[in-house]
Amino acid sequence: MKAFVRDTLLRQRARLHELDALLSAPDVVDDIDRFRSLSREHAEASSVVEVFDRYLQREADLTTARDLLADPDMADMAQEEIATAETDLARLDSELQQLLLPRDPDDERNAFLEIRAGTGGDESALFAGDLARLYTRYAERQRWQVDVVSESPSELGGYKEVVLRIAGPGAYGRLRFESGGHRVQRVPATETQGRIHTSAATVAVMPEPDEAQAIQLNPSELRIDTFRASGAGGQHINKTDSAVRVTHLPTGITAECQDGRSQHSNKAKALQVLTARLQEKERSERAAAEAATRKGLIGSGDRSDRIRTYNFPQGRLTDHRINLTLYKLQQVMDGDLDEVVHALQVVRGAELLAELEQRNAA
Repeated sequence: MKAFVRDTLLRQRARLHELDALLSAPDVVDDIDRFRSLSREHAEASSVVEVFDRYLQREADLTTARDLLADPDMADMAQEEIATAETDLARLDSELQQLLLPRDPDDERNAFLEIRAGTGGDESALFAGDLARLYTRYAERQRWQVDVVSESPSELGGYKEVVLRIAGPGAYGRLRFESGGHRVQRVPATETQGRIHTSAATVAVMPEPDEAQAIQLNPSELRIDTFRASGAGGQHINKTDSAVRVTHLPTGITAECQDGRSQHSNKAKALQVLTARLQEKERSERAAAEAATRKGLIGSGDRSDRIRTYNFPQGRLTDHRINLTLYKLQQVMDGDLDEVVHALQVVRGAELLAELEQRNAA
């Protein structure tokens, strides 16, 4: 275990004892807000210290087993215990490092996932449709709910643009690193010479805003337009101007919804997406400012970043940020994204741990 990790855990243990005393103090018990805050901190510290105590116990077991190696009658048993203890310590060390990483409160939120066709014409729109299917299949595997908020279908299939709402625990945290430019290399169905074409689409993933903490929109800065929905939706959706587009005049950022049957529900969803886009704009600007002094391996998630290539002739997926290459492209396109998501989270965890170590050393 790294020295700074051990020091941090020892401080967590000392803090837990402080919290035990504070939570029984009369002035804290009488202050409900402070009591709740300290109770949450106590619960988080307890979960970390519990794992740390298991680590220390296995560390003591390892020391005892090594001492027993000198006894010929106990050597075989001691060797087995050493191997088991070393495996347990490596696992617990990794778990503790993950527990110490700073948590983004947005990670547990639902997500809005926006896909736009880029360069490549009709083939780009088809690829945007393939990406929408990929993320829908992945969400189904996670038992998340997927709703189409708005869509602009292409004439030959796929989408010029589509916005999905993905609802489920940890949706944003698992999908956040999908933001950026996605490139596809394949032979289009309309290609008669068998030539490989390259086209692109962009993905933006935004956490669904918390209503209590969301940006407060000024009604005077909004323009609200209604129109007839262009997507699928049956006879009703083609007969009424139920779709809603909201424009934030100061920034020019727009959002629309044509999923619901009522203008009221579509307006509410469009305002949610608009709020998410405005918050994402602020987040991107902060990330860009940080990137000026420190560039993380994962990148900023800006759409201009080319993050991944899907090469169909070779059955290859390459994530350029972490040099990950998988030859299981069809499985990924069918929603098997776990290996990619896990690899990105591991790298991000290593980045955060390195930053934590630097702060402790300063």
